[in-house]
Amino acid sequence: MFRPWLPPALAIALLLVLQPRAVPGDDDAWVKVVPEQTDAILVNPGMGWETFHRTRTRDRNLPSWIPSTVHYARWGWGTLEPERGKIDCEFLDGVLKETREAGQTLAFRAMCCSTSPRGPYHPNWLKDIGGEVVTTRYGDGPELEVPVLDDPEVLGAHLDFIRRLGARYDGHPDIDHVDLGSVGWWGEWHMSQSSHAPMPTPETQRKIVDAYLAAFKKTPLLMLIGGGDMLRYATRRGAGWRADCLGDMGGFSRTWCHMRMAYPKHLPGADALDAWKTAPVAWETCWDMRKWVNEGWSLPFIFNYALALHGSVINNKSAPLPEGDHVRPEVERFLRRLGYRLVLNELGHPAQVNPGGKLPLAMKWQNAGSAPCYKPYRLAYRLTGPDGRPQVFVSDVTANRWLPGSIELFTDEFFQQPADLPPGPVADVADSVQLPDNLPPGEYALSVAIVGVADDKPVVQLGVKGRAQDGWYPVSRVTVAH
Repeated sequence: MFRPWLPPALAIALLLVLQPRAVPGDDDAWVKVVPEQTDAILVNPGMGWETFHRTRTRDRNLPSWIPSTVHYARWGWGTLEPERGKIDCEFLDGVLKETREAGQTLAFRAMCCSTSPRGPYHPNWLKDIGGEVVTTRYGDGPELEVPVLDDPEVLGAHLDFIRRLGARYDGHPDIDHVDLGSVGWWGEWHMSQSSHAPMPTPETQRKIVDAYLAAFKKTPLLMLIGGGDMLRYATRRGAGWRADCLGDMGGFSRTWCHMRMAYPKHLPGADALDAWKTAPVAWETCWDMRKWVNEGWSLPFIFNYALALHGSVINNKSAPLPEGDHVRPEVERFLRRLGYRLVLNELGHPAQVNPGGKLPLAMKWQNAGSAPCYKPYRLAYRLTGPDGRPQVFVSDVTANRWLPGSIELFTDEFFQQPADLPPGPVADVADSVQLPDNLPPGEYALSVAIVGVADDKPVVQLGVKGRAQDGWYPVSRVTVAH
């Protein structure tokens, strides 16, 4: 389909400015183009820096040089279902609207057990339906109430809440992912330091996991890393994982820390080290990054660790960045790799084609990031003739196939300093465009893009220079013969 996009004179001028370097091929009739890579921090869906309980436009601690496409929040079950059987869609839809207007998608968690007596997470109406709520303490803290998830009335209401939440919001275009939470303090799947409220039985835990898996078949689910056997159970069924306390190098104990003890135990123990290949990994900082710098912990170590385990997003709780001249360069280095970074290394095509024929395209693509692009976004090509009117061709080649590189985890060398993550393997892509019989002769500008799942709008920034204002990348020129 033909669509006007720029006046012809402006289109031609722009294409000349953005034209990548063409390299003579072995055959004079073949053109090979080598795009120039960029070191910019890319702004792409489902990856990078998360803002916390505020959108990027309301986050006063978000530096202008850090982009954010994901807004992360968590709420109590009672906030999302203040009346039994009624999800507060007005509240959640309002958050989604504000998030969308800020250019972000939402990730969220529902929670049942709060450590604050003034801010319980469970609904007030649980007792009214005969649900069991017990009094406990968190450590040496004050008395507080939490629901008993094993109680049949509580469990039935909770499973129904999950079902209806998924019925309304599964596959919502403005939701990036949902934490498979609910259980334990803050939905983190543990009841540590609880005096009278143990974890629910394994049977109850499985019912809750199964409820999430049944309710959210389109929206990615992320299981909390502290889930024990349920981490294995959920990741084997397609969930990714989320880890709190990234960066803890001994802030709780001189003999124990998350980075050297918890993650190397939980992930291999649950056979979850390869879950990243099909579902996202999310990190949340321990305290925030200021603690790391104040304690003298190594930013390169922490960031390389997070990349090596193939993280897609990081939540620094919308806290200020630490002071220090070394901080911004390290954060920038980290964000250049966090998530997917798709690079077109080379493109080749014949210099001349005929109307009604095929335009073969030989490409070399590479993922230089830390994680896959989990959505099946598609390659697309655009031919723009002398009149400036483009014609778009969408391929069946999808970008989620291109994996990043990997390093060996949790070795002695790894714990000394995780190595820089190498780029992923080069993917040789052979594709072609079927040209219309009535394509007018002349010289055409060839542009590439990665477009959405259901439309032809560019959705991904590539790791190469030359991106036009409309998101396309002019890469070469081809002559359509008379």
